[in-house]
Parts: sequence; C-alpha cells; structure tokens
Amino acid sequence: EVWQANASGRYMHKSDTWPGPLDPNFQGIGRCLTDADGVYRFLTVRPGVYPWKTHPHAWAPAHIHFSLFGVVAGIRLVTQMYFPDDPVLSIDPITSAIPNDQARQRMISRYDHDVTEPEWALGYRWDIVLHG
Repeated sequence: EVWQANASGRYMHKSDTWPGPLDPNFQGIGRCLTDADGVYRFLTVRPGVYPWKTHPHAWAPAHIHFSLFGVVAGIRLVTQMYFPDDPVLSIDPITSAIPNDQARQRMISRYDHDVTEPEWALGYRWDIVLHG
C-alpha cells in the first residue's frame, strides 16, 4: 500500500486539519505489486510539505508512506520515502533520529532520468529489500 499528502501537503482524511486545499481529483492512496524481479512502479503527484505543529518552524518534508508485506504472511514494514532536494529534510525529526548516516540516506529516493516520463513527470528510484 502507498499513501501520501497531495501537492499542497493535505491528506484526504477527516483527521487532517491542515488548511491546505484538498484536491477533489486526488485520493492519495493506492496499491502496487512487484513483478517477478521485485520491480514496482507507480505515478503520482509530488506530495507537499505540511506543518508538524510541534513548534513554529516544524515542517514534515515531502514523503510517501509505504506499507510492505514480505513473502511470509504477517510480516509487515511501514516506512517512508523522502525526496533528495527537499529543503526541510535536514530538520526533520524522523530522519534526524536515525543515528547512522548510511541508514538515513537509504530513506531518500534518487532522481533517475531513465524512469522519468518525458515532458510529463520526473522519475525517482527507491529500492526496497525485504528478507524473510
């Protein structure tokens, strides 16, 4: 499963009270399956940032949530993917709490020209490896 805020940083959920505008054409949720080689792909809008409301300058960077299921039923990982050029990523409390820089970098997607849709959408690659 995949879910995210819209381009204005708003989730289409009743508990989201951030005053950013809703997009009536964007649900913000979806599912995708991998192929036999484990490759997945989906198209979406780039999510916007939104305030954490913990202090005046607390912003959640643009991110996409993933709920992943492994080969064995019952094994589930919920995580987030970030974008490399996000200006508030360096002050994000979630990624800042990861003490290992290599582990933190694995949370950040990378621009990939080969998966970009010409004249339409930038492409990002974020590899996920589950064992078990």
